[in-house]
Amino acid sequence: MHVSPPTPQSHQHQHSHEREEVFLLPSRTTSVAEARHRTRQWLDRCAVPDGICAAAVLVVSELVTNAVVHTDSDRISCRVRADTAQVRLEVRDSGSGRRGPRQRSAGPDAETGRGLLLVGSVADAWGVAAPEHSTGHTVWATLRITDA
Repeated sequence: MHVSPPTPQSHQHQHSHEREEVFLLPSRTTSVAEARHRTRQWLDRCAVPDGICAAAVLVVSELVTNAVVHTDSDRISCRVRADTAQVRLEVRDSGSGRRGPRQRSAGPDAETGRGLLLVGSVADAWGVAAPEHSTGHTVWATLRITDA
């Protein structure tokens, strides 16, 4: 099934100065680069510092890769939120698996298995949320911009 990503939309919340970008991608490996590009472009428009942008792009890359490789999703939803204190990234798959992503240890010669370890080392916090009445999981991560 081919799912064409819609045009990204940004939302400005008046009271919190929080901005949000949400976009859908087909669940295929080429979507990882698209997610990195869209995340970087949007955070640049929001004037997020370069170091935080680079970290956010790395985190999105790992989370989208995990959703593509480890779920049976046909599409992936990405949400990027930014305010003056932090960036929050969410990647939601539509997979049917009951068990969500978890950090695992990879052997010294393994070429995979370190994505969530990397996310944990870059992000200030991360976690997994499973919806109560639907399929899929949302993996989220936050990156602090200031010590607010």
